[in-house]
Amino acid sequence: MPERADAARNRAKILAAAEELFTTRGAAEVTMEDIARAAGVGRGTLYRRYPDRASIAVALLDEHERRLQESLLRGDPPLGPGAPPSERLAAFYEAMVGLLERHAPLVLGTEVGQSRFATGAYGFWRTHVRVLAAEAGAADPDVLADVLLAPLAPDLFLHQTSRGVSAERFAATLRTLAGLLAR
Repeated sequence: MPERADAARNRAKILAAAEELFTTRGAAEVTMEDIARAAGVGRGTLYRRYPDRASIAVALLDEHERRLQESLLRGDPPLGPGAPPSERLAAFYEAMVGLLERHAPLVLGTEVGQSRFATGAYGFWRTHVRVLAAEAGAADPDVLADVLLAPLAPDLFLHQTSRGVSAERFAATLRTLAGLLAR
């Protein structure tokens, strides 16, 4: 069933307001009431579609993550198929650092503690990295996949950048880590 026009407008207003608030104040500092007020919608309208802040953050990230997933599956090498596993991992790290640089507050809103491992995006990233590790001949690609994804935790990224580490420096370190996969 197609979305009603007024529901689509409300969804767009909610997501735009939430993205602005999450970006300026951080997801943890924004209440559902703040989002409803900024979007100009009632709390009932907000809660009917989104039960909590995390569900709003997931909706905001969905489009960004879908584009990256499409690039991993069908894009040009090295991000897409056709490059050696270590080069693909390095390109993946680069793309993820870019995503974190632009949307860390949103990612943090969706990936808190154990909830990080339950998101569909994490499952996709894990499968991608596990396949690369297996192609590279890793002894235990199941364990290695989570280890290689650990540096992309949004709280770690924000901690590093708050200490003055640039996104470029963070990405360069991850490229070095990816290079170890070639050994």
